[in-house]
Amino acid sequence: MIKVAKFGGTSLSDDKQLIKVRDIIKNDDTIKYIVASAPGATNEINNKITDLLYLCYSSKKNNIYKEIFYEISERFKKIVEKLDLSIDLESELKNIFIDLENGCDEDYFVSRGEYLNSKLLAEFIGFDFVDAKDIICFNDDGFLNVEKTNEEISKILKDRENVVIPGFYGAYKDGRIKTFSRGGSDITGSLISRAVNADIYENWTDVSGLLMADPRIIKNPKKIDVMTYRELRELAYMGATVLHDEAVFPVREAKIPINIRNTNQPEGCGTLILENVQDEEKNRIITGISGKKNYTVFCINKSNMASQVGIIKNALDVFCKRKIAVEHIPTGVDSFSIIVSNNAVQKDIDKISKELKSNCNADSINIYSDIALISSVGRNIRNKSSIFKRLFSALERENIDVKIIAQGLSEINLIIGVDNKNFEDTIKAIYDEFVE
Repeated sequence: MIKVAKFGGTSLSDDKQLIKVRDIIKNDDTIKYIVASAPGATNEINNKITDLLYLCYSSKKNNIYKEIFYEISERFKKIVEKLDLSIDLESELKNIFIDLENGCDEDYFVSRGEYLNSKLLAEFIGFDFVDAKDIICFNDDGFLNVEKTNEEISKILKDRENVVIPGFYGAYKDGRIKTFSRGGSDITGSLISRAVNADIYENWTDVSGLLMADPRIIKNPKKIDVMTYRELRELAYMGATVLHDEAVFPVREAKIPINIRNTNQPEGCGTLILENVQDEEKNRIITGISGKKNYTVFCINKSNMASQVGIIKNALDVFCKRKIAVEHIPTGVDSFSIIVSNNAVQKDIDKISKELKSNCNADSINIYSDIALISSVGRNIRNKSSIFKRLFSALERENIDVKIIAQGLSEINLIIGVDNKNFEDTIKAIYDEFVE
């Protein structure tokens, strides 16, 4: 049995949390490879180290960066002191500060949280340290070189066990550091898991698995015990944020299960994510509910639209040239809608409307702003004709008007659009109908 374990920022936020991580590893000798994040917020400290590093880098112009760097340094020094580590932290910090003064790249600087924390953790638990820049490879265009990365991880870790690797970053061919997007340590763990052919990828955080709904909206929502990769992707895309959505691909390709677990409650089983779930919870139609606010809907109306070749492409060109991501495209007989985020279009909304009408030779363009999208996801949604009746009956009881309906051919999710003001009430109504 080989496990890769990724520990997030809250799991490694201070000396007390590092002790918990050490105990988890001591009690499970199948954990061979560890991916570490930078220290996160604690009960006493609200700042994440990565946030401070970004702030420090951007503050060079107003000359408060030295104070911020001092705060960062003190966080790491406290961990070293409390755990009685022998690492030469002063030299490491001095070199990083000199690099900052000499105009280092932002990606390099903000990656130092993971770099330093991984070195501290490696010494504390007696594991080797392998720098992510030597095994996570990016092309010159900034995209991950998947093949090269897999090759380098396999080569360098082939005959090594008990290794700590920093998450969040890798390097270009010339050695310059390149970071993933925020939360990218999840991706690092997934890449390591695939390359070493792990039996399971454990992602340790501060929650005991994925919840069926946002606890800020639903009081004490039920935990998801088991789910599929596809369900996870759908929920993550619509706002569930426990796991970086790009972290799914490498392990899914290799059919490696993901286990979301809680560092503060290691006895719990967490949430297990698999390619297929055989023993389905037959009575639970909905696996999870997630959503986002602040969308704009452009509805393009055109008589006899079905005979107009290329009309949807013409509409999409309007957004493509502005590099605006399109979220969904619900269609009808004589109309179709394009859904995008408010922020992406709010400055040019009138220009976009005129261009859409011209490009599509449309009869009219209707615009609806401040729309929330809610996705109900479940592997048991398919072939359940009663679901629609129950869902709309629940919303009708709460006097919630549904603006948009979109169900893809995958049949594992149902997306509806409502006014922003009805976002929370919609999620509550769906949860009460299908879960409680």
